[in-house]
Amino acid sequence: MNPLIRLAVAAAFVLSAQPIAAQSFDDVAESAKEAGFNGVALVGHGRTIDNVMAIGVADAARGVPLTIRSRFEIGSVSKWIASVVVLKLVDQRKLDLDAPIGTYLPDYRADTGRQLTLRRLLSHSSGLPNQVLKARQADPSIRAVELNQAEAVRRYASGDLAFVPGTQWDYSHSNWILTKAIVERVSGKRYDALVDQLIVRPLRLKDSGIYSGDSGGTPGIALGYAALLPAPQPKPNPMPGFMAMAGGFYTSAPDLLAIMDAVLDGRLLSPRSRKELMTVHMPDQHYALGGRVRTAMVGGQMRELAWEDGRNGGFRMVARRVLADGHTVITLNNASYDYQKLGDLAGALLETSYSPEAK
Repeated sequence: MNPLIRLAVAAAFVLSAQPIAAQSFDDVAESAKEAGFNGVALVGHGRTIDNVMAIGVADAARGVPLTIRSRFEIGSVSKWIASVVVLKLVDQRKLDLDAPIGTYLPDYRADTGRQLTLRRLLSHSSGLPNQVLKARQADPSIRAVELNQAEAVRRYASGDLAFVPGTQWDYSHSNWILTKAIVERVSGKRYDALVDQLIVRPLRLKDSGIYSGDSGGTPGIALGYAALLPAPQPKPNPMPGFMAMAGGFYTSAPDLLAIMDAVLDGRLLSPRSRKELMTVHMPDQHYALGGRVRTAMVGGQMRELAWEDGRNGGFRMVARRVLADGHTVITLNNASYDYQKLGDLAGALLETSYSPEAK
């Protein structure tokens, strides 16, 4: 067996959800290594990387190991990135979170266009049914079918509202198909170009951007797997371009740290937009705009955190950032790692950043 694969897969492990006193980063990393974590994990504060590890394989068939700059799909955390792009356009006074979306898409169905706002779309409180998910479940062959944005809106984001906007919460990918149409109409640019202009270039990111279709063609990206034993089982899940806001962003752990720092310390967004991004609209879901904000026991205190989780195909990721002091953990996995174990790993690693004995 390829030694890289042997390193990447072993017996499952569970880390306690409670803080583990005086456990060092190296201790946690060794436990993860022995137990089969295949991915990259980073701990930092502010813009500074304190510790980072890369364990396992990026491409099992070719024996390519992961590195700390390996690129990963980040699944639904793409929605948080999309919300940042929307708020950048709000800062430029090109968009208003509370304007009826018919203002921006006059050809959209008038009844729904009068009721919906970007705030409702970005917080999953719009009532717009998840037509795209239903269609993909009914016919998996359409997962890789590309459509122009207008046609995608017509097919998958024009259904009758399931509830009055703002009264309930429903996780609907169709929200992001409609939001992408609005952003591209107002800016006059493709979404991938906007991400590059508003996020990638200003932050001088090296490993981030938008992909469409199968991400495997992206240079430097890890491949997604359902499992690595007894033989590698690839698990791609193509992301058509019209769904780029819902799940089409890729990045590395160092780049994601840079993004979270720039957004959450206020350098990338205005103070008002940063506040909008982190204001919870659906308390029972802890959901703000494109992501969650939660309070948890970290380092012996209750702390407020940006709470990001994403998945697509074989990719899983967890990112947490303490809002008050910038302590951050990022875990990226490309072999369908159990979410509970990934969250436990992230929690244990974040604890190390508060333990003087664990430095």
